[in-house]
Amino acid sequence: MNSIVHWQQRVGNQRDWVWRGWQTRYTYIRPNQNHHNSTPLILLHGFGASIGHWRHNLEVLGEQHTVYALDMLGFGASEKACANYNIQLWVEQVYDFWKTFIRQPVILVGNSLGSLVSLAAAATYPEMVQGVVMMSLPDPSLEQEAIPAFLHPIVATIKNIVASPLLMKPLFYFVRRPNILRRWATLAYANPEAITDELVEILAGPPQDRGSARAFSALFKATISANFGLSVKSMLPNLTIPMLLIWGKKDKFVPPALANEFAQYNENLQLLSLEDVGHCPHDENPEIINQAILDWINSLENRDRGLGILQRRHYV
Repeated sequence: MNSIVHWQQRVGNQRDWVWRGWQTRYTYIRPNQNHHNSTPLILLHGFGASIGHWRHNLEVLGEQHTVYALDMLGFGASEKACANYNIQLWVEQVYDFWKTFIRQPVILVGNSLGSLVSLAAAATYPEMVQGVVMMSLPDPSLEQEAIPAFLHPIVATIKNIVASPLLMKPLFYFVRRPNILRRWATLAYANPEAITDELVEILAGPPQDRGSARAFSALFKATISANFGLSVKSMLPNLTIPMLLIWGKKDKFVPPALANEFAQYNENLQLLSLEDVGHCPHDENPEIINQAILDWINSLENRDRGLGILQRRHYV
């Protein structure tokens, strides 16, 4: 990992793009001429993260593929809008970005929230997605299933109280402090050495932006809403594209046991479990993750080339 060159210089060509009147940030890296026909990738970060969280991945993946990364609305350098946040909103952002800049099937790569958005995008817009790589995939519907129906109104009331601006704003000003974010990162990462000053800078920068407290309240209220996301168990069985699911066995945010459960829903899903890795495998162990993604994509491309040869022989 190169800690000498500032992370802003390692994440490609950053640009601003106005989506539905909101300013959003994206970046891209293009490969050399030898790989100009390769499948493009779109990288989607997790909750509270941004383009910078892919600083160890963009350049490596960009050697063989055109790679894009987005700051989803409300995060990173994108506008801290007071919007009605939900998974479908970010899916629409990704789809409109794809229509504007790419217009050929891509592979979506997501971590945590980004993996859920990737899965939902593949289910909603199959013409856009050739494959999906998901790391630490959450399923918001599991909480609803785990709580008895008669308790749902009580839980909803408690959540609304917790999500009130009177509590949210003081909480936000507390948790955005770099020392608090560093402590939070110790829960997300199994390896303390991965929690660098650079990582804390990436996490602590966006919460200082104008409107960030208001956006945090809207984001928090959205994430605890029963209507925030779609059910992973309802989406996975219906997809026919190749999928790679990566999970750290020391993930403290999303139970690693879900990995094997999700793998049973679709035979097109390949599972890669990693020892001594937490919630953010791409940042905690980028060398292994970068190579795993590239190898997986190469295996898909080799398979497709083999099918093409067989089909041509069949029609000769």
